[in-house]
This record gives sequence, structure tokens and C-alpha cells, in this order.
Amino acid sequence: MIVAIVGPTGVGKTKMSIELAKYLNAPIINADAVQIYKELNIGSAKVTEEEKEGIKHYLIDLKSPDEMYTVKDYQEAARKILQDYKDKNIIFCGGTGLYLCAALMDYRFYEDENNANYENYSNEKLYELVLKKDSKTNIDKNNRKRMIRFLNKKLVEIVEPKILYKDVIFIGLTTDRKKLYDIIDKRVDLMIASGLLEEVEKLYKKYPNSHVLNSAIGYKELIGYIKGEYSLEEGIELIKKNSRHYAKRQYTWFNNKMQVKWFNVNYDNFCDTIKEVKEYIDKW
Repeated sequence: MIVAIVGPTGVGKTKMSIELAKYLNAPIINADAVQIYKELNIGSAKVTEEEKEGIKHYLIDLKSPDEMYTVKDYQEAARKILQDYKDKNIIFCGGTGLYLCAALMDYRFYEDENNANYENYSNEKLYELVLKKDSKTNIDKNNRKRMIRFLNKKLVEIVEPKILYKDVIFIGLTTDRKKLYDIIDKRVDLMIASGLLEEVEKLYKKYPNSHVLNSAIGYKELIGYIKGEYSLEEGIELIKKNSRHYAKRQYTWFNNKMQVKWFNVNYDNFCDTIKEVKEYIDKW
């Protein structure tokens, strides 16, 4: 059985995943794009060793912030783990819907050739574009033909809404919008109190050109503050605002792409929600 725990940011997916992992004797595969990266801990709400309670977790802390990691990379890694745990229970947990689709659905990649004209580009400019596309490239900057061929290739994605595995259950955790936004705001305040700004300052100094740092919510906003674009208070409000907008996009994705069974979280007694989910899985 494959159980995918989905829902908006901050709703309680990590806690649910641990309880279900213990119940089903299953490992957990991370499905959060930012938690793939080492050192991005506070801002990604990365599960701690204490929170793991000894449960095996996969696809966390794989890459340095200055390395690239694609959806195709995730798909290949996740499917290998699924193959290793064939006929056993396994849990996905995370809010990156694209990763879940790539891992579990008929989501294919192929390379398509463009015919862009780079005739008037110098080798130096071509190499600059190559590095922008892949900072870890091994292409020789004097190999003009290979650089142009590389720049003209792009990955094309084909998605069919067909699950490739049997016994896949999508468990969604939700709450009313006002409650969710309050949770998100308090979560951001807790991250700041826990040292998020210090984490971002350290990482930005070390990896100023990191794509994930400059694009991930919680990091990009504080980088704007570090650059002097606005005050710290404005940066924190931006994190809250962008997190709320992201939560809305997550709902849209999950409802459009997956057959999710939604559970309203009882935050006064989370055990009741856990019990509800377990009963649903038992009847599957």
C-alpha cells in the first residue's frame, strides 16, 4: 500500500506521517521540494531527528543549495525506492504536488530539439548560457557545437492522470481558511524566533547564487531584506502572504490532479484525526 499525505503548508502532514508510519510499519518518502536540500532546515520546516521517532526517511538532505535537482531526478529516485519496497507499505509526505504526480503517475520526459540561432554568440556568451542552464556542466567551453546542441535541447513533460501503482491512497489534511491562515502566520513567527533570519544570512553568504534560496518561500523574502529592499517586518509579512497564496495553489493542485480523501484536522485533539485516518485506511 502507498499512502500519500497531502495538504497545504502547516496543516500537520509531518505529524500524521509519523503516526501512520508506525501504524503501517512503513518508511517515509519526502515530497517537499525544499527539504531535498541540505542546510535549509528552519524555513522548510524540515522534520527533525527527534520528530522522526526512528522512522526511516528518504529523499531529505540530498543536495547542497548550489546544486540543481529536477522533477526528473525526484521521479527516478522515488521510483527506485518504490521498487525496493515492492509489496510493502510506504508513505509519501509533502506539499509539492508536482513531485507526487511525477513519482506515482504516468509522467514522462523526453528531449526535444529547438532550432535557436546562436550564430552571432561568442563562445564566452554560449558558455555563460550553458552554465545558467546547468551550473555543474562538464561541457568544454571551446566546444561550440556541443554547447549549441545542449542549449537547443529541452525536457518536455507528458502527463497522463493514470496511477502507475496499485493501492495508492491520497490522504488530505485540511482546516477552514481562517484557521489555516492563523496557523501559517504563527508558524512564520515561530520560524523567526527559532533563528530563520540567521539561517538565511549564513546560507546567502555561502550560496549567493543558489536557485532554491532565491526562489523558496521563507528564504527569498529575507534575502530581499538582507539586500536592503525593505524592512525586516515587511519581509516577514511577505513570507506570511506568500505562504498563504501558496496554500491556495496547493489546494487547487491536489483537487485537480488527485483523488484526495480530505480530513478536517482536530487541532484540539489530533489523536481523533489520526484515528479517523487509520479507520479509513483499514477499510480500503
